Amino acid sequence: MLPLKEDDTYAVLSDQGMVEGEESGFYRHDTRYLSRYCWRFPGFRLLLSHSPRPDRLVQHWGWMVGPDQRVGLRRELQMIRGGFREHLELENTSLEAQRLEIALEASADFADLFEVKGWHQATRRVEGLTYTAEDGLRLATHLNPTPPPTVQEGQRYGWCFDLAPKQRARLSLEARFESPFEPHTPPLPSYEDWLSRFPLALASGRSQRVLQQALTDLRALLLSLPEGWFPAAGIPWYVCPFGRDALLTAYMTQPWAPELTQGVLRYLAKHQGKEVNPFLDETPGKILHEVRQGELSRTGKVPFARYYGTVDATPLFVILLHRYWQDTGDLALVRQLQPHWEAALAWMTTYADPDQDGFLEYAPNPHKGHLVQSWKDSFDSQSHRDGSLAQGAIAVCEVQGYAYRAYREAAAFYRALGQTAQAEAWEARAQGLQTLFHRHFWLPEQKTYAAGLDGAKQPLAILTSNPGHLLWSGIVLAEVAPVLIETLLSPSLYSGWGVRTLGQNEVRYNPLSYHNGSVWPHDTALLVGGLVRYGFYLEALRVAEDLFSLAMTQADARLPELVGGYDRREGEPPVPYPAACRPQAWDAAAVVYLLRLVQEIDRGQPVKGLLELQKVGA
Repeated sequence: MLPLKEDDTYAVLSDQGMVEGEESGFYRHDTRYLSRYCWRFPGFRLLLSHSPRPDRLVQHWGWMVGPDQRVGLRRELQMIRGGFREHLELENTSLEAQRLEIALEASADFADLFEVKGWHQATRRVEGLTYTAEDGLRLATHLNPTPPPTVQEGQRYGWCFDLAPKQRARLSLEARFESPFEPHTPPLPSYEDWLSRFPLALASGRSQRVLQQALTDLRALLLSLPEGWFPAAGIPWYVCPFGRDALLTAYMTQPWAPELTQGVLRYLAKHQGKEVNPFLDETPGKILHEVRQGELSRTGKVPFARYYGTVDATPLFVILLHRYWQDTGDLALVRQLQPHWEAALAWMTTYADPDQDGFLEYAPNPHKGHLVQSWKDSFDSQSHRDGSLAQGAIAVCEVQGYAYRAYREAAAFYRALGQTAQAEAWEARAQGLQTLFHRHFWLPEQKTYAAGLDGAKQPLAILTSNPGHLLWSGIVLAEVAPVLIETLLSPSLYSGWGVRTLGQNEVRYNPLSYHNGSVWPHDTALLVGGLVRYGFYLEALRVAEDLFSLAMTQADARLPELVGGYDRREGEPPVPYPAACRPQAWDAAAVVYLLRLVQEIDRGQPVKGLLELQKVGA
């Protein structure tokens, strides 16, 4: 599948560049505006399909007779906010007159994204290319071709061209997706402006290509919202605001994209939880999980219109604000958002800890929301050694690390604001959590931390990648860090491409599961951040190089959302995960983050190999 995107509008096209079934389509605001869009070029075959940027497709088709082309056709499709523009140029390259008949088939089902995913079924009455939703909102697809079609039958448009030898003809089409959600928003940066913000270059040409693709994808995934820029999580299922994904993406792109961080923080602060709403998993002070604008969400068929089912976005909000302040020195934003980060801290110590045992936990949502509310959010990701699924309220290990770090960052805020007593109180809370966490989560026999505690406070005593996040947060005691790192890089967990989400010897291990044995690059990148934090520079460089090598095995030079957890074999690429998003924001951001970490290492010792930096800027 071929993804294209600009701002809030995106396309999922077949390899032929058409929309013809399954999840393919043109989308806006969680709605499919075109469910069929197929050009018919009789006698032509596709010679070249190229996407020079994630918002543009260029194709060359040829009408061939024997080895020679009779007529050439160039097709260019350019995504724009709210639609797309398309240009066809036909050229008779032969010495004889040619008559060409081409056609376009276009139709719209206005399906909600959750229908396309197969999560829900709905019946709707569509009239041509217009639809009035259950809540009265009108949606429409407008197709404006130039010249007008020679013939139109329903949703099939036809043109006939008579071309003399060497003569050319042009056909242009503009599509507009009429939506009720079109607020005034700041413009997105041009690709040139965006790339200029990242003065990074690598000596290896293959590594540089990975970096350039990541930066281009980050620009393509930007959404323009009234609060500023915000990264969509990924195509095709996550082109909307996601709390956790955006917070980690912005963290990883610091210090080069502070405007992105500002947009993320301001948007999430504006939509911070204000009341107790079990259907939405909302409680005061909680940072949201996602916002959807599709019909099923708007009418309450699913709870995602403004959904808060995540336990980790709230501490990550505090962590990102601190990272931004440290990079920019902008204490004014810390002051401006003080009511919001204080509300986040209050949520962490009350609603997120109902039994007041000191640990943040979540309970499954019975209202069609997420059963698991940490980043490994598939239903079967929290299990015991015997493979049984954890029951009750779950305290996931990495979230305790996030809380520890958020408490420390809050203490730094208060100290900078001259509130010494508050600073000391949050420092003490962080220290207490570190001690408590080690006591209840450390598994000396397995030489790792438990993946979590279940509702009966029993540890999930399995090998997982989650403790890599604990190193990133700094909660790991210095005396056990070397042992933990040895476990994370052991053959059971480390595939050679990255760290497995679940160890090879665990009951639920499956190398092509979503969260029980696959390898997620952003997950491994956070481990690299932890290795650098604890001074394991050689190990950090090794893992970072493995991630770059993974990207180099991909035809598009992207870090995929995830790959299979099979062992790395010489000369073989990783086994792909069939339903992975491409591109995915936090994987593109992980490339940038790794280079920030390489810069940190490079200050102490020169870095060679795939990650050798050219000195072009900060």
